[in-house]
Amino acid sequence: MRIPVNAVVFEDFETLDIMGPVEFFGLLKDDYQIQFYSLHGGLISNMHGVKIQTLPFKEMKANAQSILVIPGGVATFELIKNQEFLDQLKILANKSGHVLTICTGSSLLAATGVLDGIKATSNKMAFEMVKNLNDKVLWQEHARWVIDGKFYTSSGVSAGMDMTLAFIHDTKGEKAAQHSAEEAEYVWNNDPTIDPFSKKLIGD
Repeated sequence: MRIPVNAVVFEDFETLDIMGPVEFFGLLKDDYQIQFYSLHGGLISNMHGVKIQTLPFKEMKANAQSILVIPGGVATFELIKNQEFLDQLKILANKSGHVLTICTGSSLLAATGVLDGIKATSNKMAFEMVKNLNDKVLWQEHARWVIDGKFYTSSGVSAGMDMTLAFIHDTKGEKAAQHSAEEAEYVWNNDPTIDPFSKKLIGD
């Protein structure tokens, strides 16, 4: 049985945040089944004009086998004020077997409280803002991505691709991760401690 990859989108989401990870999961089509979801379903348009048809959150079958993928983008700064979205996201995150966030997607999880006491990271350009949302999260300033239990959180945009390959490596093995990277002709940074953007934006 293929593992459900439940990809969350919302108006003005960041394109590569979600499309990069979806590409890698999609290259392993015998292992993963991808479906896009939004709060109420329907056609969602992002900041670059990309439109995606989605199912509503209420139709998502989140369970111990499913993977929840949450992108970021500037829209998250407003979305953290949407209590309906946060309440439903919290339920889905708690039910899902694994939760992957890209960029400021971790701010959405932080706002729900599910990351309390969990190590996590986020886009370094927005890091101080994200940190200020919830000081109960164990924010990691110098990390390309962070793993804590079922939660995988990554830094900005392309870091989600490195994190997704790491997730595939951890759950399906090195051969599967290398297959996805090679099929996409992607040079994988497989070391989460190599995070040049944190040094530029936060400092050593």
